[in-house]
Amino acid sequence: MARVLLVDDEPSILSVLGTLLKAEGYEVVAALGGEKARDLLKSERFDLMVSDIRMSPINGMDLLRLAHDEHPAMPVIMLTAYGSVETAIEALKLGAFDYVTKPFKVDELLITVQRALDYSNALSENANLKAQLGTRYQLENIVAESPAMQNVCEMIKRVAPTDATVLIYGESGTGKELVAKAIHASSHRKDKKFLAVNCAALLEPLLESEMFGHVKGAFTGASSNKEGLFEAACGGTIFLDEIGSMPLSIQGKLLRVLQEKEVRRVGSNENVSIDARVIAATNTRLETLLKENLFREDLYYRLSVIPLEIRPLRERPEDILPLVYHVLKQETPNGATPSTISPEVAAILESHSWPGNVRELENAIRHAMTFARDSVITPEVLPPKIRQTAMQKAPSSSFSGAPSELLDPQRCKSLKAFLRTKEKEYLQQILTYTGGDKEKAAKALDISLATLYRKLPEEDDSGAPSGQPL
Repeated sequence: MARVLLVDDEPSILSVLGTLLKAEGYEVVAALGGEKARDLLKSERFDLMVSDIRMSPINGMDLLRLAHDEHPAMPVIMLTAYGSVETAIEALKLGAFDYVTKPFKVDELLITVQRALDYSNALSENANLKAQLGTRYQLENIVAESPAMQNVCEMIKRVAPTDATVLIYGESGTGKELVAKAIHASSHRKDKKFLAVNCAALLEPLLESEMFGHVKGAFTGASSNKEGLFEAACGGTIFLDEIGSMPLSIQGKLLRVLQEKEVRRVGSNENVSIDARVIAATNTRLETLLKENLFREDLYYRLSVIPLEIRPLRERPEDILPLVYHVLKQETPNGATPSTISPEVAAILESHSWPGNVRELENAIRHAMTFARDSVITPEVLPPKIRQTAMQKAPSSSFSGAPSELLDPQRCKSLKAFLRTKEKEYLQQILTYTGGDKEKAAKALDISLATLYRKLPEEDDSGAPSGQPL
């Protein structure tokens, strides 16, 4: 429920306005005169202020300035007599949202109030989206334990400040759009739009209209003019996902856009200048499509100014557990302690081939969190497919083709020794993930700090582990 501050030095006006706005569902606080309103602005929060201009000793213009100091995002509507429109215009220059002349029409006033609140909500949502874009897609939030992903982050740092076209290679689910958004969020275009289109998801006529726009009557169903993504992304970034699926006819038009920095809407004879950075992505090697005459060579060279490759998750196992804990943290409500995983789950996740890459891993962890009964994720709550794959791998990976000495009872490790070894490895992985912070590691493992110290191998004077059993 929006909270509205009404300010006027005439009780009858306050009464009428208050009744009208309360009937529309608003919470109304009435202030008789500027002095009362000044005190309220300094002590309480409001979504909108509706104030008369002519008041004494504190007038509406003084309140407008105070409102902008105390609540910069709060819209202000000024009430003015018909003969004082010039003063109202001055108020607009000082930042008022709008003004309504007395005697006012009820419908006009209510519409203006709703417009002001809608505008305020839009600004708030836009600020929240920008804040999310600026934090979620910062390099610090890209998990990069492996050399391959560290190289990707280094490439992002280098190319983001430029306007060079980037072509991202990677299998489905590796995070190509995440990298594209990170480039945008690290660039000078970060305050403008990031718009994406999946070239494989739309039929040719729809894709052309989506990218370049159309004019009224260009085709059946084109009942009005429509700007395309290149126009809408002015000053920002357009992300062309699955570029390899783009029809050849549209490839030629895209090439012209990249060369001329102009776009022509479907059905139009006029060119419109555009300013949008292009980032493209593909899960198919464009070089292969070139050989099959399915992709234009000239467009390929225009797009691949900066090629960037994201390796599949199976080729960078160092990222698996850090990604797991990253997802656990992201999916945990603010203020709550993130779940952790058991050593058995860690072993299963590290041994899985992840054909769906990071997307499959994220879904697996969300599935496990949904069915977990406590703060530790155990094997039975993992997706059935991953459990079955682990069970199928276990016998063959443990003994198939193993050296004969491993099967020798005299030389086999005891189960206790084997579990100690695995526990040490897991502890070291968690410590690496926390940057050596033992308190964070203990919290992640759901054990006390004293227990963690007891389980860690002691170090001798040289700083090397003594090898004391856990």
